[in-house]
Amino acid sequence: MTSPDSCPAASPDGAMTDDPTTDGPPSLYGPEFAADPESVYGRLRSFGPVAPVELSPGVPGMLVTDYDVALEILRDMDRFPRDARRWQQGIPSDCPILPIMAYRPTCHLSDDPLRARLRDAVTDTLDRVDQNILRGFVERCADRLIAQIGPQGEADLRTEYSLILPLQVFNELCGCPAELGDRMVAAIQEVLKWENSEEANMTLGLAVLELMALKREQPGQDLTTWLLNHPGELTDEEVAHQLVMIIGAGSELVQNLIINALRLLLSDDRFAGDLSGGSMSVEDALEEVLWTDPPLANFGVTYPLEPLDFHGVKLPADEPVVISFAAANNDPSTLAEHRAGNRAHLAWGIGPHTCPAQGQARIIATVAIEKLLDGLPDMELAVPVDELTWRPGFIQRALSSLPVRFPALPEPEPDPFAGPSRADERDDADALETLAAPAPAPAPVAQEAPAPPTPARWWRRLVKWWAADTD
Repeated sequence: MTSPDSCPAASPDGAMTDDPTTDGPPSLYGPEFAADPESVYGRLRSFGPVAPVELSPGVPGMLVTDYDVALEILRDMDRFPRDARRWQQGIPSDCPILPIMAYRPTCHLSDDPLRARLRDAVTDTLDRVDQNILRGFVERCADRLIAQIGPQGEADLRTEYSLILPLQVFNELCGCPAELGDRMVAAIQEVLKWENSEEANMTLGLAVLELMALKREQPGQDLTTWLLNHPGELTDEEVAHQLVMIIGAGSELVQNLIINALRLLLSDDRFAGDLSGGSMSVEDALEEVLWTDPPLANFGVTYPLEPLDFHGVKLPADEPVVISFAAANNDPSTLAEHRAGNRAHLAWGIGPHTCPAQGQARIIATVAIEKLLDGLPDMELAVPVDELTWRPGFIQRALSSLPVRFPALPEPEPDPFAGPSRADERDDADALETLAAPAPAPAPVAQEAPAPPTPARWWRRLVKWWAADTD
């Protein structure tokens, strides 16, 4: 397990302080911040639109809490590039936030011209996913999970539903066999715990390489094959990193969006009277969560190449400038009384690094919630809402658990929810529309993934990238 003292100049207790200019900057880690981040944002606003914080023990950064200033930074790639390599040279390899913030050749962590080429490949690939097929994936996965938890009469909706569903859907879209997908899921969850993250980071990288090796031998109608064959001619390293971004970041943010919206639907009187009323209340809940508790709370990290005097604040060179999407969305100067239908929030980012998968994420979250509310219409929280706890970490805004109870459903007939047959999976894959370059005809799906090939030179380079080794 990573020790908090593994980062330089670790503070003795990581406690939040009141004045970032005299007593040291507030920390954005630990249970105190997770329990009440808005109080920290409120204190930081009193020092201007950007204020110093501690991202991890001994790791300083600057946090942007002002909506208009956040927009300015997100749109300015010249003064605020995304490449973290100069910053990470001074960060120990076992620092828990390094696997999340270290440079990768992905469309959200790189600068032009690389960013544009990678983003074209990712958006072209995601655009080839037929929305009706995606809805079918989500519905089948939701049905299976509801059938499993329904007879229990109680469940933790995070660990038994929202955590599992988006990972299964993204693995399905990437053509990932079940056993390999299980390994990816386990590794992603370890990375996001920020414990043993270096080892989990390596495990995840090797699993992605194995998936790529499988798809080179047996291409299909899936995101992995399409990225490998995209006319942008991505290297194997680049393909692997885009896959981790899609599966890891996509599934993590979607699960947080689902669980945060369910918390709102089950606890807020504005929604509680109409839980089975259909898509309108679900859409309203999703939009409110994207404003008030966005699943990606603080990210969009940039690294000025030289010191900047910016809105009266001195920004050091090569020090992270983190956009607080949560704080900027709730900037008192821009709050509106009525947000229904207003999508001017920053939850998906904005500008050249806008989330390329937001359409797919919204479909997955909406269908997952609707299916759950239809399947368990009398569901209620098992504990008072103020007793729910939040996971630590400054990047995500996510509940630790969401316990609920409901009238138990009858036990299902033996084995009707064992999952789609291989034939069904091939039918769904074949139905995905080809909107970019023609994909090769799918080969029969293998029962087990073949062993990865003998490591080639590019393979060893990618392992070094995954370990955040840029020497």
